[in-house]
Amino acid sequence: MIQPLFFTGVMQEKIWGGTNLRDLFGYDIPSEHTGELWAISAHKNGPATVSQGEYKGQTLTELWDQHPELFGHQPGDVFPLLTKILDAQTALSVQVHPDDAYGLKHEGELGKTECWYVIDAEDQAEIVFGHHAKTKEAFTEMIHAGEWDQLLRYVKVKPGDFFYVPSGTVHAIGGGITILETQQSSDTTYRVYDYDRKDEAGQTRPLHIQQSIDVTTIPHVDPKPMQNVVKQGDTEIKTFVDNEFFKVEEWVVDGETILKASGLYTLVSVLKGEGSIIVDSTSYPLTKGTHFILPHGINEWTLKGHLQIIASTPGENI
Repeated sequence: MIQPLFFTGVMQEKIWGGTNLRDLFGYDIPSEHTGELWAISAHKNGPATVSQGEYKGQTLTELWDQHPELFGHQPGDVFPLLTKILDAQTALSVQVHPDDAYGLKHEGELGKTECWYVIDAEDQAEIVFGHHAKTKEAFTEMIHAGEWDQLLRYVKVKPGDFFYVPSGTVHAIGGGITILETQQSSDTTYRVYDYDRKDEAGQTRPLHIQQSIDVTTIPHVDPKPMQNVVKQGDTEIKTFVDNEFFKVEEWVVDGETILKASGLYTLVSVLKGEGSIIVDSTSYPLTKGTHFILPHGINEWTLKGHLQIIASTPGENI
């Protein structure tokens, strides 16, 4: 019998991190500057571990390598997706990620297209999302002149907002924002600007100006929002994005609903509430902060309770 794969993720301390992973979700955190939980990850910099069941103690990386049937024998050397929760107590660096071709050529790993669901945000919190330069020459000149207020595009955010962030998009999560991020499994980040801040050792973090100029999309183009909504049983399903990298949905459960698989496998993160998922007559409790994969071969499941879930399935661009 195929069972859901529940995971214990990996905490990442960051100069900009805080305590929301503990305060909002009850996780144990290593310090008051905990920036990320890599909740469902097979990346070498933070592989998640199965927490119960037949594969308890194995990493997602090991499952991908040793049990390809769990993922529908999906092609590719690496598990393609990574689910994170980020707590930005202060702003992240202004950054940009390469596409697959540039990432593989220069960094030896996939590029990074990602998307954000805003879990929590302080009043007037904002992100950097795009820029105002119309040409590469203007973009380069404004960076070297430090004309950040003129270059960067700021957007106010609130809980429940969703942003699709393709590779090549200049971006930064601002302070006072907690998000769930679904992304390609990559840790390649090119910093454009880091506010001249210093770490505990008094050192500034490296910038990657030429790489950023190389990979940034100029001029910036806002992705068109999707957000199709359907009602299925006692669940409202909102599709945020569905493309070659991933499909990402919000499931708001208020009662009981039978759902069917729509991809090779499904990554699931519970953001609010409590309830259960029933697979092959076995019930598994779900609480806020639970993360799991429904492997290939689980074609149908029942959700019960009052739950807010972000779920994703892989695209075909492996």
